[in-house]
Amino acid sequence: MTSAEQSRYARHIMLPEIGLEGQQRLARAAVLIVGCGGLGCPVLQYLTAAGVGTIGLLDADTVDESNLQRQVLYSTADVGQLKVKAAHAKLAALNPFVTFQPLPQRLTAANALGLLSDYDVVVDCSDNFATRYLVNDACVLLGKPLVFGAIFKFEGQLSVFNYQSGATYRCLYPEPPAPDEMPSCSDIGVLGVLPGIVGTLQANETLKILLQLGEVLRGKLLVFSSLTMSFQTFNFLAVEANQYLTTLADYEELCGPVVQEITATGLKQKLTSGETLQLVDVREPHEHTRHNIGAGYCHLAT
Repeated sequence: MTSAEQSRYARHIMLPEIGLEGQQRLARAAVLIVGCGGLGCPVLQYLTAAGVGTIGLLDADTVDESNLQRQVLYSTADVGQLKVKAAHAKLAALNPFVTFQPLPQRLTAANALGLLSDYDVVVDCSDNFATRYLVNDACVLLGKPLVFGAIFKFEGQLSVFNYQSGATYRCLYPEPPAPDEMPSCSDIGVLGVLPGIVGTLQANETLKILLQLGEVLRGKLLVFSSLTMSFQTFNFLAVEANQYLTTLADYEELCGPVVQEITATGLKQKLTSGETLQLVDVREPHEHTRHNIGAGYCHLAT
């Protein structure tokens, strides 16, 4: 380890529980972050600052203006850019001693095992159930520990799955929810600071695993309420059968319908061509008042 690295990580190295050996262990580690959004941003920032040697960034999305309320790694100038590209630039400036692997693609049953296989720990920062089940199952097949985080309005959840052959995501949630049963942040909103709190806790669990420190949240679910500033920890049992998966599947159909998106330009082309369309605006009334395409084209559903 160079003198510059030792200076950078001095506050780690002086901790007897970490020391130079522990910092070198971090430098040799590889961690994959699945999702570079609200949860992924603080995880990426703190693992980068801590000196984790190789960090993978898996996300196919671009930065949207609505992300900036909580995804503090990005700025207004990043809107429209791939998240992994924008994040890579910021993180490389934060710590030049870390190797980054931007992966601008969706996780699927076909590519999951290949993408996850080279990493020591996987951190699930996704925002949908289809990805959560797929990441969990891939980690079980590969024997990888999975650091899980989730947020909902004002509450967050945290756990560590498949650690030392412990409980998995399926031990806590055996079956995927029915389509449209659980709304996303884009449907119901989320307190801006919440993913920062939960994501930082995910980074903490990841470092504990890599450094072999403390008590990892194995077989435990931590639930945090930002409104009451309370933490509750629930124990849950491992189900042995969940350790014996043999195949992967894409869970999009089980966890919700795949929605085909269309851009404003694409819609204009369809309208100009005379194609018959039925457009239903399902936003809140105040959203419709602020932006709409006119009563001739759109009916507000309440």
